[in-house]
Amino acid sequence: MDDNGGWGGVTFANNLGSPAEVDATIEQARAAGARIAREPGETFWGGYSGVFVDPDGHPWEVAHNPHWSLRDDGSVNLG
Repeated sequence: MDDNGGWGGVTFANNLGSPAEVDATIEQARAAGARIAREPGETFWGGYSGVFVDPDGHPWEVAHNPHWSLRDDGSVNLG
C-alpha cells in the first residue's frame, strides 16, 4: 500500500506536539519494522506529517498541527 494522496478507507492519526516528535515517532515505527508510506514533511495545510503502515496493513498518520494545541493528557484542543 502506498500513500498516493487519494482516499483509501480509514487512516488512523496521532497528533503530536512538534515536528521533532513526528520525526521520532516515524523513526520508532521504522525501527519496529513498519513500512513508511510517506516520509515526514511539511503539508499543504501548514502542518507536518508522515505515514507508516502497521503489520496488519493499516496506515497511521503521525502529525503536528501548529494551529491546534494539545492538552496535558494528549487530547486535541480545537477551541
